[in-house]
Amino acid sequence: MTLTATPRRHGAGPLLREWRQRRRMSQLDLASSAEVSPRHLSFVETGRSAPSRELLLHLAEHLDVPIRERNTLLLAAGYAPVYGERDLDDEEMDPVRTALEHILAGHEPYPAVILDRRGDLVLANGAALRLFTEGVADHLLEAPVNAYRLGLHPDGLASRVRNVAVYSHHLLTRLRREAALSGDPALAALLEEVRGFPDLTHPSVADHDPAQMLFLPMELTTVDGVELTFFSTLATFGTALDATVAELSIESFFPADDATRRHLRTLAG
Repeated sequence: MTLTATPRRHGAGPLLREWRQRRRMSQLDLASSAEVSPRHLSFVETGRSAPSRELLLHLAEHLDVPIRERNTLLLAAGYAPVYGERDLDDEEMDPVRTALEHILAGHEPYPAVILDRRGDLVLANGAALRLFTEGVADHLLEAPVNAYRLGLHPDGLASRVRNVAVYSHHLLTRLRREAALSGDPALAALLEEVRGFPDLTHPSVADHDPAQMLFLPMELTTVDGVELTFFSTLATFGTALDATVAELSIESFFPADDATRRHLRTLAG
C-alpha cells in the first residue's frame, strides 16, 4: 500500500520566511506590522513553534501572499485550504463568467480584455479582437494567447506601436513586478523569454521623463494605417475568495483623443 503524504515542504516556517524575504522585510518589520511577538515569529519560521491557521492567514495578509499560495502555506502546516480554485468553465462559475462578459460588452466600442495571473487571455470583447489581432502572426494567436508576447514580439503589435521604446519598458516593468510579487517560476521564465525578443529595446527609467511615465499612452497604427492612441486601466477583484477569480485582471482601453474615439465609434457601426 502506498501512502500519499500531505504536501508539507518541511512545514510552513520556511515558506513563510521565503515570502518575508521576497517582500524584503525583517522579522522585526513583519512582527511589528502584524502585531505578533518577534520571538514567536522566529519560532514559527524555524519550526520550533506550530502556527495556528489563523496566524498563518494573518501573516499571509500582511505579506500580501497571493491567495493560491496561501492555500500552499496552509497545506504545508497540515491545514485544509480555505480558498477555492475553480476553473472558469465550471458550471458553478457561470455567474462569474456572465458578469465578466457583461463588463466587456459594456466597454464597447472600446477594447477590453481579461487576463489571468500569467497574462494569458481569458476573455476579450469584439473591439479588442478587431484591433489587437489584425496583422498578428498566427503563432502568437495560438492558445493560450499571452498579452506580453502579443505586445512585445515584432510579429505581434510591437511593429505597429509608434512609441514602442517606452511602451515596451512599461510592459517589461509590469511583468517584472508581477514575477517578483507572485514568486511564480512561469512568470520569471516568461520575463526571460520576452527580454530576448529581437528588436526589443530596454531603456532605463532614467531615459524618460518621470512625469510622462505616470500617464503612458499606447500609440497604435492599424493595419490600414490609421493612427490611434489609447490609455488603459487595470482592475482586479480585491475581495475574491476564489484563487482563479482573484488572479484575474481587467485591462480597459480608452481613447486618448477625439480622432481615436470617432474611429472606434465608426467601426462599431
